[in-house]
Amino acid sequence: MNPLVLIVDDEPLTRNLLRLMLERAGFDILEAGDGFEALDIVAEKQPDLLLLDVMMPNMDGITVCEMLRAQADTAVLPIILLSARTGPEAVRRGLDAGADKYLGKPVGREELIRQVREILDTTPQATD
Repeated sequence: MNPLVLIVDDEPLTRNLLRLMLERAGFDILEAGDGFEALDIVAEKQPDLLLLDVMMPNMDGITVCEMLRAQADTAVLPIILLSARTGPEAVRRGLDAGADKYLGKPVGREELIRQVREILDTTPQATD
């Protein structure tokens, strides 16, 4: 079974580009347009990894990350934050919120796939 990645971004074109890159690398994809939708999908579908935009309306990626880390069943869900903000303060804030990785936008296909695989390979899989 292919790993299931939830892409969360308020820009449909960005979601589409990320989806195409990851699908070609053998990942199954779910998409959400904002943080609230992301939380609903995580609860229902239990993805293997979250690719989360930082700057979104309604609920930003930092808040989503903090909320997921505060819940026992999603405390170790792998989360990669994506943002055009790549200054040291923005990166520190993302990692402090509990993200496993913080990648700058735009991210290249090879870098994205390498980072996703690296996190999935080093994350203990939940057992049912």
